[in-house]
Amino acid sequence: MAKDVTLRSIGEALGISAVSVSKALSDKEGVSDEMREIIKHKADEMGYEYKSKLTKEIKNQNHKIGVLIASRYISENAFYSQINTVILQETTRHSDTCIMEILSEEHEQTLVSPNMVTNRSVDGMIILGQLSNKYIEMLKNCPVPYIFMDFYSANYNIDSVVSDNMYGSYLITSYLISKGYKNIAFVGSIKATSSICDRYLGYQKALIENNLPLRAEYIIEDRDEAGKFIPLTLPEDTPDSFVCNCDNIAFFLVQQLKDLGYRLPEDIAVVGYDDYIYSSLCTPQLTTIRVNMEEMVHKAYKMIVSKINSPGIHFGRKVINGKLIVRDSVRSRN
Repeated sequence: MAKDVTLRSIGEALGISAVSVSKALSDKEGVSDEMREIIKHKADEMGYEYKSKLTKEIKNQNHKIGVLIASRYISENAFYSQINTVILQETTRHSDTCIMEILSEEHEQTLVSPNMVTNRSVDGMIILGQLSNKYIEMLKNCPVPYIFMDFYSANYNIDSVVSDNMYGSYLITSYLISKGYKNIAFVGSIKATSSICDRYLGYQKALIENNLPLRAEYIIEDRDEAGKFIPLTLPEDTPDSFVCNCDNIAFFLVQQLKDLGYRLPEDIAVVGYDDYIYSSLCTPQLTTIRVNMEEMVHKAYKMIVSKINSPGIHFGRKVINGKLIVRDSVRSRN
């Protein structure tokens, strides 16, 4: 424990009583969930060591945690496969069991409940990737607690863990603008997922702040209504740069631009999002936003275990910051 850090000093730093700090750190009633998180964050920041009720429960119990993911994300998005691997590592570290179930397109459309829920083989469930509204509606009657990961919906008051998609996209678009790019396109089907929509909004915010035009023809669809990737149709007036909603799409866009005779980054810049395998496989390697999937998984694990042990507890939407990673796919035009 850091020297001289006490319940009182933590309380003074936050303008609250030492009693409230004690209740929060021991997971007792008397403080809101939001304030509890703030107090714990401050305690960690100040180096105060504590053992909460949740910490003891995580240590003393074995949990069976399910991961539900739609089949389209397995075939089209290797990033989700990596997140699932990190979830498996996190649960193994706590001597818990992790069960992954792939939700078929047919079962999602016909509203078939996950087998692991029907068979009561899990205590709680992490839903990875966005599902249809009808399926989410069906899950209201789910007998086990669950949280969303990498998406959220304003229509459903369900706990979720997401990357700070809007700010990340705002940051990387602003980076392009700082390097002298002015005709910037966005690659991503905006209505496909909440993550892509938020990344578009961040792109849009950066353009607005820098008095650059928002051009409808510069919004390039990358997937169909079922969420499967489609060929990219580029505008006749070629942009000088592209903000892609993920590294996977950025990788294929780079190949398409090369086939058309463009040099990268000499003629056109391309940036991605996620910092997954495609960012380093690409030539040139992609400037991108690194999603902190380890922190996302750690937060999701703590949330679902807490909901298993304390039915009725609510966390809301937790947002995890990413980081701009500068590589070779952008060069200065200034």
